[in-house]
Amino acid sequence: MNPLNNRITAVFIPVKNIEKASDWYCDLLDKEPHDDFPGGHLYVIELDGLNVVLDSKIYREETILKTPAFHFDTDNIEVAYQYMESKGVELLSTIQFGHFFTFKDLDGNHMMVCKR
Repeated sequence: MNPLNNRITAVFIPVKNIEKASDWYCDLLDKEPHDDFPGGHLYVIELDGLNVVLDSKIYREETILKTPAFHFDTDNIEVAYQYMESKGVELLSTIQFGHFFTFKDLDGNHMMVCKR
């Protein structure tokens, strides 16, 4: 019998400055910021079914995500793209195949937004 559950509940993102990164992600995701930094280097953003864990302890140039490890969902890819543009987010692509686009966070991690 396999003791592992059939789900993923957290994704770690390496960030250089935990305070700046937490502010940036909370603003982007419209989440109320909090002052809980476990160990001084972690920040957890709770989403539906998955937590984004920002981690400044694992940050090094070689740990920056150069390929999206996950994607944020959207019901309207065009509105999501315009939203990211209005936030001044560095967009890496236009909307591809009418379904997704990629962008960078403050530390250069590659992320994706995908239409559900």
